[in-house]
Amino acid sequence: MMDWTAIIVAVVAMFGTAIGSLYGIKKSNSLIEYRMDQLEEKVDKHNNLVERMYEVEEGLSLHCEKIKEINHRLEDLKDQKSATSKC
Repeated sequence: MMDWTAIIVAVVAMFGTAIGSLYGIKKSNSLIEYRMDQLEEKVDKHNNLVERMYEVEEGLSLHCEKIKEINHRLEDLKDQKSATSKC
């Protein structure tokens, strides 16, 4: 003779375990998804900073070239002034 109560208890325990496991997996996946979203935001901010720094470096090199040009012109003007003042 079968003991139906033991079978019912085993089935209920099996469903409880399955539901608990699925709930845990779902919670774990939602935490991983949240952390991935946060990481993607950080990466986007970093990439944006890198792009802006490239633009700043390009502008800086342009300004450095302009300063060199101005310094050369000043030197030329000083040379012209000293050449005209000797006469």
